[in-house]
Amino acid sequence: MLAFFLNSSASFFWPMVGAGVGVYLFYCGFQLLQRKRLIENTPSSKIRSAAMGLVEVSGLACGPYTLQAPITGVPCFYYRTLVWQWKQAGRSKSWVKVADEHYHVPFYIDDSTGHMLVNPQGADLDIHRDFYDEFSTSLFSSSLQTPANVTNFLTMHGIPTDNKIKVEEFCIKPTNALFILGTLAQNNGTNVSAAPIHNIASSARVSWNFKNVTWESSVSVLVPKREAAEQIAAHHPPLDPAQREKVIAALTKAGITSPAAWAAAGVGPTTPVAQGVVANSSGAAAAPAPEFDLHPHTILMKGKQNSPFFISWRSQREVLGSLAWKSAAMIWGGPTLTLFCVYVLAAQYGWL
Repeated sequence: MLAFFLNSSASFFWPMVGAGVGVYLFYCGFQLLQRKRLIENTPSSKIRSAAMGLVEVSGLACGPYTLQAPITGVPCFYYRTLVWQWKQAGRSKSWVKVADEHYHVPFYIDDSTGHMLVNPQGADLDIHRDFYDEFSTSLFSSSLQTPANVTNFLTMHGIPTDNKIKVEEFCIKPTNALFILGTLAQNNGTNVSAAPIHNIASSARVSWNFKNVTWESSVSVLVPKREAAEQIAAHHPPLDPAQREKVIAALTKAGITSPAAWAAAGVGPTTPVAQGVVANSSGAAAAPAPEFDLHPHTILMKGKQNSPFFISWRSQREVLGSLAWKSAAMIWGGPTLTLFCVYVLAAQYGWL
């Protein structure tokens, strides 16, 4: 490996990059170590006796309403669907993220002593991946046919299928065991309802582009912003099959592929559809189960001043174990990589 660095024409560039990566790994290692110590120093609480402020709870996800995940179709409280496309940039090819959609409905965590309302906005999520697959138009591909739900999702987001596609979906489903570190605070207006909420992820995980939506003159619904389109989609009355087919035909004929436009019209396959847990004999959604307080006084959420907020499908013990080895690897591996790259530079320029 040393001979490669010394003989390479880019012998200066790559050692510098490696040294920078080593410093970054060292920094990230201490960040993970800080989180590990915070979890260790925060006592676990039962929901019934949890005090206001930073708390640590474990239990099962539950709630009166669910969403339908666009790819798997499973009922869930939260989903995140990502699409990556194999693209060429210059002489190299890499996976580029071309779609990132995530919604939730308010849900609770239950530890048998009570229910606690959770607002996942801004949380660092470590949840189970329910779907992963790659699709290609190549004759040598193992995935010769793309499922209809995936095709609909790609069409809604205007993603061409001329290159390889990678699709992932993560969900929080009913009865999923969760470990949450967050701030228990006074509820200042979050009510539990069936209206889906668009998640705004932290800048470290994903950045959304909230540009104005361009509308065609043939569309009867005019919404200037994507946020407004999503609000309309959340409260749009369901269409019967005949109306749905007419709207889809009109949008397709007009050449409109904007996800927000389809969502605002109420026909988008990725428009979140909230569902009641139970239904009456006529098929209409029944009232929420009486054990859920739809207007709770407290809520588990991300606190002020960038307080830690972490939701994981792993147990506390598993989370601590993962943080321990990752932080150790980064704290020791980062400086080792940096020192090695500095040694390569010194040997290259005869500083030794």
